Amino acid sequence: MISAPVTQTKRYTDLRSFLQRRFGCRVHKIALDAHFTCPNLDGTKAVGGCIFCHQGSGHSTVGTLSISEQLQKGKAYLRRRHKAKKFLAYFQRYTNTYAPVEDLRRLYDEALAVEDVVGLVVGTRPDCVPDPILALLQEYAQRTYVSIEYGLQSIHDQTLARVNRAHGFSEFLDAVHRTAGRGIHTCVHVMLGLPGETKADMLATARAIARLPLDGIKIHLTYVLKHTVLGDMYLNEQYRPMEMMEYVERVCDFLDLLPPSMVIHRLTGDPPRDLLLAPQWARHKWQVLNAIQAALDRRDSFQGRKWVPDSSQ
Repeated sequence: MISAPVTQTKRYTDLRSFLQRRFGCRVHKIALDAHFTCPNLDGTKAVGGCIFCHQGSGHSTVGTLSISEQLQKGKAYLRRRHKAKKFLAYFQRYTNTYAPVEDLRRLYDEALAVEDVVGLVVGTRPDCVPDPILALLQEYAQRTYVSIEYGLQSIHDQTLARVNRAHGFSEFLDAVHRTAGRGIHTCVHVMLGLPGETKADMLATARAIARLPLDGIKIHLTYVLKHTVLGDMYLNEQYRPMEMMEYVERVCDFLDLLPPSMVIHRLTGDPPRDLLLAPQWARHKWQVLNAIQAALDRRDSFQGRKWVPDSSQ
């Protein structure tokens, strides 16, 4: 176990600092909608999507804008608002490897041709990355920064079935191990507070993730949106979202168990305000982040505090 905080200013390895070190300047992601669908929506594996999903990650408002047009619009905003200098093309909404290889190559090439775009970030499902697609991403990774984000949410198959993920933990393990060694920054998404999950279930997910060849993690709050199955469950008093301090403590517990080198991409969510049913505290992102930092300080917790390296590796 390590015995000191990861950095002097934060008690975890944050994404902004990681990108600053990597590129030597301020880098921002621009979320893109490439108009993909999902095998959990189109009937290939299931219909209706995950029970918490409304219109796919990112709640798109881009209409028919091309990838390059979305990037130019995002660049103008981020330069004005945050003084950003370089950008990552973040293929975010729905399943961004769910297409033939040549279609993906055309989209990814279009993004990388935009001035000051220095890498790709691709959000997808672990059951949608056949070897030819991983080979394509590996090809890009040989000349630019490439990150892939696998939506997992939980290691527990019963939870994944409950939320209608239409894949299991074994498919995630297979995808992660086939991605390893390709030069691709590999990130996992998890959600805290999923229906039926206990504290022990959530921390078991942390321990399992800590043993895998992963470079980053996004920790999300399970929030409830209108017009979703989870929303109906909430309205019928069949689901209770986490209280803010309950969530804060679980995040701290989670960070304690992760390896100190893992990049923390996110510690909460950004719900679309017009769709949010609960919890209302999820609207106040910086209040949540400040509460997490305060709790880490109070507990003298930091990323890796309880992490035990896998002796078999």
